[in-house]
Amino acid sequence: LIERRAEFLTAYQNAAYATRYRHLVERIRAAERDRVGGTLLAEAVARYAFKLMAYKDEYEVARLFTDGSFRAQVAAQFEGDYTLRYHLAPPTLMRPDGASGVVNSVITKRSFGPWMALALRGLARLRGLRGTAFDPFGRTAERREERALITEYERLVEEIVERLDAANHAAAIALARIPEQIRGYGHVKQRHLVAARAKQAEAMARWRAPAAALTPPTPPTPPLPPSPPTPTREPIAA
Repeated sequence: LIERRAEFLTAYQNAAYATRYRHLVERIRAAERDRVGGTLLAEAVARYAFKLMAYKDEYEVARLFTDGSFRAQVAAQFEGDYTLRYHLAPPTLMRPDGASGVVNSVITKRSFGPWMALALRGLARLRGLRGTAFDPFGRTAERREERALITEYERLVEEIVERLDAANHAAAIALARIPEQIRGYGHVKQRHLVAARAKQAEAMARWRAPAAALTPPTPPTPPLPPSPPTPTREPIAA
């Protein structure tokens, strides 16, 4: 499974990008094997590191349209003469709302003619620019955030590797699974990201202070009941 994802990341970006993924997964797999046993944590990291690293941007859309699989699907469904039109909604063409400054929640796709196939083919070849200073799409807030999420996850995994033990294993798995909450694209993804960050903050608090989080507070000691009055003897009259 890990190798299949690494092969995907090689096609997505390059061999170095895939090696970065393998190294991250191997680090957590070795720590879990040596200190806890099992594979639940390693499986979570393998899945969600891949999800974050394989975010679908302009280069990936272009690659998927031009790697041959899309054409094969179309040929299997249609015969004779037909014309392809591409309905796309590039984030760089979406305008923010004037009042709030937030990208409009209604995503309107634009239609492009057959010439787009040639443009997509050229764009797919430029995927090596992804994340570099020469990336024309990398300066948008959405793309910067996607790259930052990868770096944050790598730092999280390193912290888990340093402190992992049997007592905090479940908390580590919960942390590693946080990216499951990040779904969709554009404004939908942003809304889910806000919720995911809130859950991550709670999970991090439990992870960094596991004893305080898992041990119930000690109830206060009840006060001792008052001592009964000491009986006195009445003097005997002479």
